Amino acid sequence: MLKMTSLPASVRPRALATWLFAVAALIVLMVVIGGITRLTESGLSITEWKPFTGTIPPLTEAAWQAEFARYQQIGQYEQLNQGMTLAEFKNIFFWEYLHRLLGRVIGMAFALPLLWFAIRRAIPKGYGWRLIALLALGGLQGALGWWMVKSGLNKTSTAVDHFWLSAHLMTALFTLGGIVWTALDLLALRRNPMARPARLTGLAVAVLAVLAVQLFFGALVAGLRAGLVTDQWPLMNDHFFPGVSQAGQSLGHILFSDPAVVHFIHRWWAWVTVAALVVLARKIRAADRRASIAIHSAFGAQILLGIATVMAGMPIWLAALHQLTGALVVIATVWGAHVAGSRAGA
Repeated sequence: MLKMTSLPASVRPRALATWLFAVAALIVLMVVIGGITRLTESGLSITEWKPFTGTIPPLTEAAWQAEFARYQQIGQYEQLNQGMTLAEFKNIFFWEYLHRLLGRVIGMAFALPLLWFAIRRAIPKGYGWRLIALLALGGLQGALGWWMVKSGLNKTSTAVDHFWLSAHLMTALFTLGGIVWTALDLLALRRNPMARPARLTGLAVAVLAVLAVQLFFGALVAGLRAGLVTDQWPLMNDHFFPGVSQAGQSLGHILFSDPAVVHFIHRWWAWVTVAALVVLARKIRAADRRASIAIHSAFGAQILLGIATVMAGMPIWLAALHQLTGALVVIATVWGAHVAGSRAGA
């Protein structure tokens, strides 16, 4: 029995990969805009979820006043922003609106081309369900975003719940990794019609797990604004370990909800993550030197940006760059893990 040495004429793995990389770029932008939305305390400025009509912002003075009146009913306004002017409200509204609008754009940028590729029978065998799963994951990301916002829409909260924020960000990064991995599989298929999808090696799973812990605590830092605990590095307020912010709390609260401890874990687990990434980069260096360089460059920039962000007092532009580079670390690591698990056709 002869083995197929070429793909069906309708299949377009390179076009699919290009499309997926474009969607990945939009997700990276989404991560940055999301970070700015959090840093500017803008996430609660839109108190309703309107998937379709919410695409159009307020267009009249009366519409703006109604939107502002709804914001004035929640705890963030009452406790932090009493006396805010309508012009000031429009500034924070802009970032949340842009964040939600970009989410809709990403959904359309994934769903419509996917439908087109499916109609044209351009999707290689075995990839259809994977792409549908990624689309579903994007839908979950949107739902988590609304549940995150909803967690702060009450009289007692001044911000969204940091666990919901972490779930929202981690899902975005997981989706980003899945899209990049799939695009790399498609590029391999374009080069060699007999190529099989890369597998996750034990080393790759371990490195990705270590990185996931770091990203999770980074999300907690953002949600708790824990970067403001200190402006020192490597010490924290003249101590190596700053101690807990509140006494009498459970171990779970101390580890995941105490700003000082969360910040401490995030800054020192970073070095465990660096060690794991160095091992992965060295493992793949002979197979793909570009991926190895990308991993080293991404984590090096991320470490420097993290230190600079803390020592500068968390300026928005530096914190946003730190979040951007975090997404790039994910991409570089997924690339390295893919290289480690690449398999030739049999």
